[in-house]
Amino acid sequence: MEIAVISGKGGTGKSSISAAFATLSEKVVLADCDVDAANLYILFNPTHQEEQVYIGGQKAEINYSLCSNCGLCISYCRFGAISFQNDTVTISETSCDGCKLCSRICPTEAITMINSDKSRMYAGTFRNGKMVYGRLAPGEENSGKLVNMVREKAKTIAKSENMDTIIIDGPPGIGCPVISTITGVDQVVIVTEPTISGMLDLKRVIEITSKFNLKTWVIINKYDLNYEMANQLEAYCKLINIKIAGKLFFDTRVVEAMVHCKSIMEFAPESVFATQIKLAYKMITNGSNRIN
Repeated sequence: MEIAVISGKGGTGKSSISAAFATLSEKVVLADCDVDAANLYILFNPTHQEEQVYIGGQKAEINYSLCSNCGLCISYCRFGAISFQNDTVTISETSCDGCKLCSRICPTEAITMINSDKSRMYAGTFRNGKMVYGRLAPGEENSGKLVNMVREKAKTIAKSENMDTIIIDGPPGIGCPVISTITGVDQVVIVTEPTISGMLDLKRVIEITSKFNLKTWVIINKYDLNYEMANQLEAYCKLINIKIAGKLFFDTRVVEAMVHCKSIMEFAPESVFATQIKLAYKMITNGSNRIN
């Protein structure tokens, strides 16, 4: 079973809940698909048994021994990546989109394309099973492809190690990396919070999951900080027949657990928050139809 944990916005507690889910099973594959800001490896400190280079695109590079400094490439670049710096044609690596146009129109063939190869995918072992995660280097793109690489590796490991459960910590938002994260999974868990922005982002994410006909659950984190808004979230989910898997009360020990590189299940297993997480996880994995 693949369970993807996502959110419409950052800061909802998605990764904390993913970490908690990952420590509720002794044999689990944890896939951190939030490749733009992977952080679960900090929490679980997995071994690096495998490292794979990810090439998400190409960047333009100038051979100054051939460059005539004519500036033709500057006028053709639509991304503003090429400019004169100290009277020398210079390409900004972070602004370059890798379209190759400058290399094609350069009269002296001084511009070549080089692979963007600073991103990585890692696989190894952590204290509750196996872990796979990707780290997209700053300025590099095509994060959806790296998400696919992480997911495929996680499924390969699960099959070879005879593990039934894959927990996926997905990125926030509704873009390509999120779609790559949820495509074909068995269950999607959307983590939201009782705020106006939480409601708006929840609606956007549910619109995406509904197009893929995915079994979708909602967890309302920090439920007790705004009961009025939390009730509105519940009413909306009931209206569109989306199940509420959990209503988690705010607990500062969640942050303390992360500081100590532990999930809340490890740091405070008897806490109300941990108990609520256990109930939510049991409901999701059992496929219960009950609405809280």
